[in-house]
Amino acid sequence: MTAVLPVVDDALGARLAARMELVEERLQAAVANEDALVDETSRHLLAAGGKRLRPYLTLLTAELGDGARDEVLTAATVVELTHLASLYHDDVMDSASVRRGTTAAHQVWGNSVAILTGDLLFARASGLVSHLGPEAVLLQSRTFERLCLGQLHETVGPRAGDEPVAHYLQVLSDKTASLLATSARFGALFAGAPAAVVDAVAGFGEKAGVAFQLADDVLDVVSDGSQSGKTPGTDLREHVPTMPVLLLRELVASPAATDEDRALLALLDGDLDDDGVLAEAVAALRAHPVVERTRAQALAWAQDAVDELRELPVGPVRDALEAFAQALADRAA
Repeated sequence: MTAVLPVVDDALGARLAARMELVEERLQAAVANEDALVDETSRHLLAAGGKRLRPYLTLLTAELGDGARDEVLTAATVVELTHLASLYHDDVMDSASVRRGTTAAHQVWGNSVAILTGDLLFARASGLVSHLGPEAVLLQSRTFERLCLGQLHETVGPRAGDEPVAHYLQVLSDKTASLLATSARFGALFAGAPAAVVDAVAGFGEKAGVAFQLADDVLDVVSDGSQSGKTPGTDLREHVPTMPVLLLRELVASPAATDEDRALLALLDGDLDDDGVLAEAVAALRAHPVVERTRAQALAWAQDAVDELRELPVGPVRDALEAFAQALADRAA
């Protein structure tokens, strides 16, 4: 399996690849069901592939202790099952038609079946994590709560009195960064790493997760689609809040706004179904300073993630985590 984190140490890379194969086997077993329909729906997104970033991160941080422990493999399986389950729900809520290059589950079997399949995978993840002890169960429950809160707050939007940019950053922290933080924490924790190291990699995962999503916001505007895997302006067309638009909205509400700022926001808030209009909107936003401000935020969060690693020993694991943060920065650049 291709590494999703930049690992330059050959011996480390070989160990992680071998263990990822074991995790893949466990994932296949975890989604299996005697009921033919449930078995098919549960395997749908797993079979579509994916980067497996979260279990890989678990296996990598486990190298800071005894990475060969069986509990580490279980933890890696749990975080990917949790991620998979959340995708079934997200696609229903976002009315997404495609996931991982294949038709979204709700488009094949309907919303109810997709939601229940996600619930079933959450249940399977809960069953597995119970074998890791009370601390793991508590961590999993808190992560699940944050995933739900992130989706809820994204759906409802900021309330009266909320600062939209701060609200958005909290959504990113809960909806994306929380599971990356838990993935990193699980690996070090169940490998028996020191408590300071466990906390450090969790902090890294949290901040890297926010950097990842902010980089995505930049790519939605500046990419040709090859990096982000989606058509440029997809979020704009669907009026999904992203940092550049939120910063523009904040600017327009201030005395510093120009007529050009107001005209651009009106364009973005309008009907973007026409490809030509969307292309005009993407080009105008791409040239606006709010994109550079979003890029600067992504770089800052990536650097903050690296700063969390000061407690880690110098070596290939720390090098790989720092290189991952640099890759996020490069992605935004």
